[in-house]
Amino acid sequence: MTLQQLKYAVAVAKAQNITQAAEKVFISQPSLTAAIRELEGELGITIFSRSNKGVTVTNEGDEFLSYARQVLEQVALLEERYKGAGDVRPIFSVSCQHYSFAVNAFVDVIREFGSVAYDFTLRETQTHEIIEDVAHLKSEIGVLYTSQKNQEVIKKLLRKNSLHFEPLFTAPLHVFISSSNPLAQKEAVSLEDLKPFPYLTYEQGDFNSFYFAEEPLTAIDFDCPKNIKVRDRATLFNLLIGLDGYTICSGVISHELNGETIIAKPLSVADSMTVGVLTRKGTVLSRYGKAYVAALQRHC
Repeated sequence: MTLQQLKYAVAVAKAQNITQAAEKVFISQPSLTAAIRELEGELGITIFSRSNKGVTVTNEGDEFLSYARQVLEQVALLEERYKGAGDVRPIFSVSCQHYSFAVNAFVDVIREFGSVAYDFTLRETQTHEIIEDVAHLKSEIGVLYTSQKNQEVIKKLLRKNSLHFEPLFTAPLHVFISSSNPLAQKEAVSLEDLKPFPYLTYEQGDFNSFYFAEEPLTAIDFDCPKNIKVRDRATLFNLLIGLDGYTICSGVISHELNGETIIAKPLSVADSMTVGVLTRKGTVLSRYGKAYVAALQRHC
């Protein structure tokens, strides 16, 4: 097994296509195919499942690639340390719930370490995928919340996947609304105040239960008659403005990224939520990971 074979495998996984991956690593498609098969034969595993539609990563391949990415990152650090910046391409990935402060922290890391070339990934994604990404080292860090309502299930999953949750902050519940919303002039809002307006929540795919909900209160919790599920933060904010909708959250928002039209108001309930950092037990954070956690702490 060579470093070049690891690079080839990671390239194929990223492209999900042998021909496209071969172009990226500047070798012929038959040579790349042969290198991957040789690697699989040496390790006694099947990394990729091949079909007419391309290639997909197998379960054992997923685990292998998580370690391969770690090895390549450490090699990149060694080359940068002893050979100078050169053509080293740093790798860093984060998976998070839809938090603007998580984006701000990511920007800080790029500004601090940005070089001629880098390969950074920020995934704003579903709760279960965050756990899967960090467990399989697709992402070095995850950002999500726990509450009294979901913590038993979430912590059980974290134990099962050998993950560690480090709290960043605990906040009373708030709502995000538009500055033009009829509730915008209130000091605080109640669940009863919210009933005439649509509740905007993030869709969780196959894991669409309250344990994985990104919002600490579901529509069922307070008999909410209007509920709209979305997949991304831009859509949610557009609907907050266009439909006078709302979502329930920590109240931490970046006006630098989101402007002044989205505001946070305290929600008159006793509940709270704890936002924290997810990492895999036994791993040492890279310098990018350490810088990212420090940036999160600043922005929160």
